[in-house]
Amino acid sequence: MYKLLDYNPQLQGYEGDIAYRMQLYRDTKARLVPDGQRLYDFANAHHYYGIHHLDGKWVYREWAPSAYQLYLMGDFNHWNPTSHPLQKIGNGNWELILEGDQALWQGCKVKTVVDANLTRTEHIPLYARRVVQDPNNCSFTCEVEDDHKTFPWTDKGFRPEDTLLIYEAHVGMAQEEGRVGSYREFADLILPRVKDAGYNTIQLMAIMEHPYYGSFGYQVSNFYAASSWFGTPEDLKYLVNKAHGMKIRVLLDLVHSHAVKNTAEGINCFDGTEWQFFHAGSKGDHPAWGTKCFNYGKTEVLHFLLSNLKFWMEEYHFDGFRFDGVTSMLYHDHGLGVSFDHDSKYFSYNTHVEAITYLQLANELIRQVKPKAITIAEDMSGMPGMCLPIEEGGMGFDYRLAMGLPDLWIRTVKEKTDEQWDVFQLWCEMCLRRPGENSVAYVESHDQALVGDKTLIFRLADAAMYTDMHKDCHNPSIDRAIALHKMIRLFTIAAGGEAYLNFMGNEFGHPEWIDFPREGNGWSFHYCRRQWSLKENEELKYQWLSAFDRDMIRLVKRNKLFTQRMGDLLLNKQPEKILAFYRKGLVFAFNFHPDRSLEHVLIPVPNPGEYRVSLCTDDGKYGGWQQIRHMKYPTKLFDGKHYLELYLPARTAVALTEKVILP
Repeated sequence: MYKLLDYNPQLQGYEGDIAYRMQLYRDTKARLVPDGQRLYDFANAHHYYGIHHLDGKWVYREWAPSAYQLYLMGDFNHWNPTSHPLQKIGNGNWELILEGDQALWQGCKVKTVVDANLTRTEHIPLYARRVVQDPNNCSFTCEVEDDHKTFPWTDKGFRPEDTLLIYEAHVGMAQEEGRVGSYREFADLILPRVKDAGYNTIQLMAIMEHPYYGSFGYQVSNFYAASSWFGTPEDLKYLVNKAHGMKIRVLLDLVHSHAVKNTAEGINCFDGTEWQFFHAGSKGDHPAWGTKCFNYGKTEVLHFLLSNLKFWMEEYHFDGFRFDGVTSMLYHDHGLGVSFDHDSKYFSYNTHVEAITYLQLANELIRQVKPKAITIAEDMSGMPGMCLPIEEGGMGFDYRLAMGLPDLWIRTVKEKTDEQWDVFQLWCEMCLRRPGENSVAYVESHDQALVGDKTLIFRLADAAMYTDMHKDCHNPSIDRAIALHKMIRLFTIAAGGEAYLNFMGNEFGHPEWIDFPREGNGWSFHYCRRQWSLKENEELKYQWLSAFDRDMIRLVKRNKLFTQRMGDLLLNKQPEKILAFYRKGLVFAFNFHPDRSLEHVLIPVPNPGEYRVSLCTDDGKYGGWQQIRHMKYPTKLFDGKHYLELYLPARTAVALTEKVILP
């Protein structure tokens, strides 16, 4: 029996389905690698295919099984479409050898010409490592990258922290100016801000090449190319290397769930068929995203995608991946409109078991390349076993995103008055995660910051943010927004998971939504930037939110909070909207009531001793009223139990550090 069933005994009736998945994983792995070899030995497509400078010559190879003829054209042959044909070398592979070191060169622009189905088309090479856009006609071209070039990495001794505190970021919109920012600007200007804020991991969006900037990078065209929107491959390496020098882990927001349907700049129909990488017919078309869906049962597709994972870790030293769109991969209907309210929905004809096999293989390979790598699944369906080891019947991810938590806070803030908040329900939602599986808790990611939605601070404060964020202004709406912004973040990080994520700028309550350049806004970058100056202005209240978030992150790291998987509920007083819990040497107490402050609140604690305030949302440096005294709070004994006695003002939260004193 797999340990997945020990954790989830309600799944006993699906033991056969789980066994089938595991057998498919083993069979697929046996098909890919002979006995004695590992997936690490298989995932080397990027070393064979593409353009390589080898021993005084240039070698170009492609896999295009249905093509009639391939050619390479570019600057090197004055864009002659047929002067340099590739030769068939078997198994759908093609090869061109150009003698001489000068036959191609770094930055030489090239394209692949494909004859198929009595039609001649032009494409970007499948394994292109740099793709650039012509500003005059918006067309894309491959630029040759010379294998002989080496980057001076200095991160050999990099050892990331165990606690996972993620700063989700988009390189292009990270600058204050209304334009596309660069990799080097991010490295030099933004990484120090991340470090100062206390986060130890950045999760970079939109790194894989994508033709449409406003897609947030989620419609990938070229899987082996670092996006030229932000600079060169060397610039991205500079960013990763600098992050490692600052002890910051770097995760890639990976899109293997689908691909852009474009043919000229994407991989779709490269050999003249839609089924080279994707399912044929309607199964290969994503009905909601207008993109193409991979055929994970095909050996060559697995070769392409698994090698892609190894490539990003080898070439750019990424420390792991956040897998986008996992729910879409797991189900043939992509989970659209499905309510996952019964376990049968995880084990039905709708489940895409070949995609599950791919995810298992991907996680196994990633650990072979980099044993300390981190993988995170974006899955809203709650698939059991997502974050259990493969040998236990799981898929091998380290974490899943707790996608229900942002929705919880949106519903609470949007649909309920403050008097209607159910603090025990909030607690239960924080604890609602699969046994034995780790979650990344978060209040809001980039999803909640987009036009059409609202960030938490904007839901709380609304238009008053534009006029009343000066420290000398005392607007009750802003006071409420700032108090709840701090409390909600502390409640989520302390109770909601085993890791934490924040989207850049939200830690200080960034006031603007994200609106990428488009026809509807006159192709403006005005709302596609981050206003760091707001946080740095000592006269504005954003500074209070920033200071609180920084100290909250430090508290979590200092106490290694996530090493205790779940908090222990100590007190729940629903009418008063007070809740307290214990986690890893800290007592967290919250009073969510809008106007009722309580004296002599008795909180049962597990150990006798003294407690000191380590963090309080009501401190003056965070914009509070300083009603909580920073002093020793000795426990009191009543009826054989130990209690803390606290004063809890309305809309205030406090974290107290335990100092055990044995009798």
